[in-house]
Amino acid sequence: MHPNNIHAAPYNFTALIKTHPPLQEYVYKGQAGLDTVNFSDNKAVLHLNKALLLHHYNLTDWNIPPYYLCPPIPGRADYIHHINDLLPKGGKPSAIKGLDIGTGANCVYPILATRIHNWQMVGVDINPAAVANAIKNVNATEGLKDSIEIRYQGNHAQIFEEIIKKGEYFHFSMCNPPFHTSEEEAVKGTLRKLRNLGDEAPQQTKKEIVLNFGGQANELWCNGGEALFIKRMIKQSVLVKSQVGWFTTLVSKKEHLPAIYKQLDKLKTTHTTIAMEQGNKQSRIVAWKF
Repeated sequence: MHPNNIHAAPYNFTALIKTHPPLQEYVYKGQAGLDTVNFSDNKAVLHLNKALLLHHYNLTDWNIPPYYLCPPIPGRADYIHHINDLLPKGGKPSAIKGLDIGTGANCVYPILATRIHNWQMVGVDINPAAVANAIKNVNATEGLKDSIEIRYQGNHAQIFEEIIKKGEYFHFSMCNPPFHTSEEEAVKGTLRKLRNLGDEAPQQTKKEIVLNFGGQANELWCNGGEALFIKRMIKQSVLVKSQVGWFTTLVSKKEHLPAIYKQLDKLKTTHTTIAMEQGNKQSRIVAWKF
């Protein structure tokens, strides 16, 4: 985890419950005798995330509709800290502006970016319901709407065009792409997560898995999965190369890297890969510029 990430330390459940009392229902003593929650229970994760956002980032309220992706806050904060490392040192502009592709109903990346670094953020999504809820989350806390704008991308074939306005400049873009190629693959991925949770994970049907772990179709899978989505994003980034400083994306599967690097080299970009680790989970950020 990034050294500046405040979530590197164990959760202080006493403080979190004081900030958000509904979390109490989901906290229990784990095998090591320490307080924890059942991470296979979507409601438990929802209330943990809400407590973290209210306690550490001074939100007034935050919610997501049922069956939408409920992202882990520590990993999302890590991405924000690594982007900050990419930005110019010393001569860093006073007003950083970032673009979050696929912000989702949770709007977590723009919220964290604004709360941690006081950046200006634009969050984009292709799902009208997600856009509506993201706006609701921004409006729930006084002052956020001064730093965060949510935009709807009605053209699903485009990632940057029709979103980045003429004369607009972003210091970076970020994206947590849908990484599965189908619903079936997404369910299999969730089953692997359940196995990793060991004894804490109950036996669940396919329907229960989808409902408990959450995530709309556009959040979890797309044609071609993660690799094709990122390659499409790289190709389209050429069209707005003068309007974005660093393009970045998460890459969950390391076997996708060779094809991504090939595409980046073909377009003569300068690119770098940043390793990310959280517990047993390993991921990485690929960043490029022209």
